[in-house]
Amino acid sequence: MNASVDIRIFGTAADSIVDGPGLRYAVFVQGCSHRCPGCHNPESQSHCGGTVQSVESLVVQIKENGLVHDVTISGGEPFEQPEACAELARQLKEDGYGIWTYTGFQYEDLLRMSEEIPAIGVLLDNTDVLVDGPFVQAKKSLMLKFRGSSNQRLIDMRKTREQNRVVAWQREEEVITRPAAW
Repeated sequence: MNASVDIRIFGTAADSIVDGPGLRYAVFVQGCSHRCPGCHNPESQSHCGGTVQSVESLVVQIKENGLVHDVTISGGEPFEQPEACAELARQLKEDGYGIWTYTGFQYEDLLRMSEEIPAIGVLLDNTDVLVDGPFVQAKKSLMLKFRGSSNQRLIDMRKTREQNRVVAWQREEEVITRPAAW
């Protein structure tokens, strides 16, 4: 993959607390053919909107934010820009960032698609948690963590690859300790 690849983005959120656990940087790509009724980012659906920038400049922008160590790639649909999103995830992963990727596709379909489009596999390989499945308005619940409808899965990609079956992500217990200076 080439660091000079361009990505079309709808926008970013440098301090998201809803697109995965903790404080994270969210990248919303532009373009989505799923067009789910009730989509929370309907303006991101057009493949012609948004702004184009290099993945390299986006990585620099993310790294300049010293508060975040995790990044969410959402949309739009990241797997409709597989080369750019794979390169973004790969570069960030090399620097130790945790990566969550949201998609309207099912994981099993992405695996099949990756046979013809290798960048899809690269994006999956550099994703820690995949939130898969289309948003279904009839299954919407505000009680769900990090997803909009109950049909969507939070997939632990490391365990899924190790066990060769879909393994649900489980939030690890966070232990907060008082700093020694207090």
